[in-house]
Amino acid sequence: MPELTHGAGQELLAAFKRGWESGQPDVIVDLFRDDAEYRDDPFAEPLSGGNAIRAHWNVLCAGQAHVDFDAERIWVSGSTVLASWHAAYTQRSTAERVRLRGFMTLELDESGAVWRFRQWPSARVVGTDDTLRADERRAEDANGE
Repeated sequence: MPELTHGAGQELLAAFKRGWESGQPDVIVDLFRDDAEYRDDPFAEPLSGGNAIRAHWNVLCAGQAHVDFDAERIWVSGSTVLASWHAAYTQRSTAERVRLRGFMTLELDESGAVWRFRQWPSARVVGTDDTLRADERRAEDANGE
């Protein structure tokens, strides 16, 4: 693969943002190779392959609302995109508002697909989202809505 441009790195992270904020796991999964390695925590075992990555993002997207993600700084080195980022979301089951900061690396293959993803996040609950009441969400879940 020829060296990535900074614009290509921005486009990759824009697609990641679009998928997470819209709650569409397929948008994120489409960025990865079928045999990709995905490590969302440096101390956790990596997820291996498209099915494991899809299952992970299906759970995340189903459990989160009001997601905001932004890459603060983006660097490109060879075929690797590096980014410092921040995000926030509301946990549907509790209505807790969570803020995150982190750093990620996305290593791309010759076709431009991510073959290895690693990130180092830090998260903190910062309050309750009054627009999503946990008791209302639990009632919706119980009714199958």
